[in-house]
Amino acid sequence: MGRSARFFCPTCPYVCHIEAKVKIKRKQRLVKKEIEPIFSKDDMKNGPTTDATCPHCNFGKAVFQQLQTRSADEPMSTFYWCLNENCGRQWRED
Repeated sequence: MGRSARFFCPTCPYVCHIEAKVKIKRKQRLVKKEIEPIFSKDDMKNGPTTDATCPHCNFGKAVFQQLQTRSADEPMSTFYWCLNENCGRQWRED
């Protein structure tokens, strides 16, 4: 019990000794951020289209984008958005 409390940085040699009696709480509430879409609705409407069948509604046209989501030596991932106004689902092919 003779050891003093201290805060320390796990990545550098900084140490701060605690002189006064303190109560340490280990809970931290994080606020969820709103997820922003990578592509806007305009990007989806004005993007390149292709003949791709939606797995949900079987509509035959979709907008697509290709992104490098993995390492450079692997193929790009293709993201599709169904152009059926009643569907609009998204899917991807790796």
